[in-house]
Amino acid sequence: MIYLITGGERSGKSGYAENLAKELAENPMYVATARKWDDDFQKRVDKHQKDRDDRWVNIEKEKHLSEIDFSGKVAVVDCVTLWLTNFFVDTKNDVALSLEQAKTEIDAIVQQKDTKIIIVTNEIGMGVHAETHIGRKFVELQGWMNQYIAKNANTVVLMVSGIPVKIKG
Repeated sequence: MIYLITGGERSGKSGYAENLAKELAENPMYVATARKWDDDFQKRVDKHQKDRDDRWVNIEKEKHLSEIDFSGKVAVVDCVTLWLTNFFVDTKNDVALSLEQAKTEIDAIVQQKDTKIIIVTNEIGMGVHAETHIGRKFVELQGWMNQYIAKNANTVVLMVSGIPVKIKG
């Protein structure tokens, strides 16, 4: 079972995903995809980890989600935007290669049995037009990946100002 939780920045996506996970499991898994770029980002990660209580199993995984055994578990994967950034940077901004690699990872986790995976993503294409060529390439990558995950998801929820709007499932 795949849930996709999407929306704009600070729309309530992560909170909604975490609450859903706690409803579905006593000890949900939290998969953080952020790469720690600097000390400020590390402090942000530390704060988020402290905000989750001890019932959470925390896993840091920058790219290869398929290496995680999701079988029989409820997991929040937060977030696709940071996860895609890792592919995009590592491929030197190659949209096609980044998309191919990310799709391979999604395909692998979708095949795992008896899972409930709650994937958090951003709708960055709904905002201001990216100023740079690289920014526009990333917006394309994010949009195509969101479409791919949504197609494979059982349930898709769009968060608008903290309000969940079910758009699939």
